[in-house]
Amino acid sequence: MKRRSFFLGLSGLAGCTRATRPRLNVFNWSDYVAPDTISNFEREHNVEVRYSTYESNEEMLAKVFGGNSGWDVVFPANYFIQPMRENQLLARLRPEWLKNVEHLESSLRAPKWDPRLEWSIPYMWGAAGIVFQKKVTPPLQAWSDLWSDRLRGRMTMLDDPADCIGAAMKYLGYSLNTTSPEHYSRARAELLRQKPLLRAYLNAEARDQLVAGDLLASQLWATTSQQAMDAPAELAFVYPEEGFSLYCDSAVILRESRRLELAHLFLNYLLRPEVAANVVLSVKTATANGSAREKLPPELRESGVLYPTQQVLARGEWVEPLPPDAQRMRDRIWTEIKSG
Repeated sequence: MKRRSFFLGLSGLAGCTRATRPRLNVFNWSDYVAPDTISNFEREHNVEVRYSTYESNEEMLAKVFGGNSGWDVVFPANYFIQPMRENQLLARLRPEWLKNVEHLESSLRAPKWDPRLEWSIPYMWGAAGIVFQKKVTPPLQAWSDLWSDRLRGRMTMLDDPADCIGAAMKYLGYSLNTTSPEHYSRARAELLRQKPLLRAYLNAEARDQLVAGDLLASQLWATTSQQAMDAPAELAFVYPEEGFSLYCDSAVILRESRRLELAHLFLNYLLRPEVAANVVLSVKTATANGSAREKLPPELRESGVLYPTQQVLARGEWVEPLPPDAQRMRDRIWTEIKSG
């Protein structure tokens, strides 16, 4: 079947019942689409989308690792793409079905983790920093501030091993991607010292607690922080002076998918500038779509939280996949910290 006739067929199945419409299964991070993103795609192409969300890369990977999850499209962070590919979880992309990649930011058209975009399409990017109540004085500036007793019981760290352990590494002056056993030993000691000061390890859940005033500070992703700051709350955000992690969540198609053309159609839809811009307007994310960013109002397009300056970005470091020995060290530390 020719691609054109397939796509026309999807958009012209008049009178087709809900039960017989083609269905796509999409598993994404929470707050990563606008309220009408999925429904508009369904209506435009007369398809059904089973859409569900997760809160961590590890949660997503646990669901899809067996290769029989039922999901077609997922959105791993950049440093999960290589391990997923090596475990034969990903389908190779068809560039002829993804013409809208031309709208990506120029810096993300050939990313280090997938230079030819053979396996992934950048969707959203961001960084981890510190969001805090403006009443906290002096204002927070560094990861070291999250080891302060003045925040005891009223701060959280991300429930994410790469970011949480990464913050400890930066606090100690090390690379996020270090492979040194000594560095991991010291990071472990610092995180165990910090743990009694914390309320919890949380991701998106910290946002509502910050808005309610229950928390004074959180290590949090910039996008989630912006969402909190847009609520009626007196919050500020800082990219820590010691440095911080950068990540890019990318759309991939699972090798197990039997709906490859429909999955590509969905990815190409997400790459439309108007679709991507609507997501940012709705949920305050940092899009990887350069054409979409041009469509945003100045207060979003120039947001120092979502789009930090080049001077600030120079302190950032992309999280990378670790070699097996270092990954095992990180996993052991995280298990000990969470269970201890």
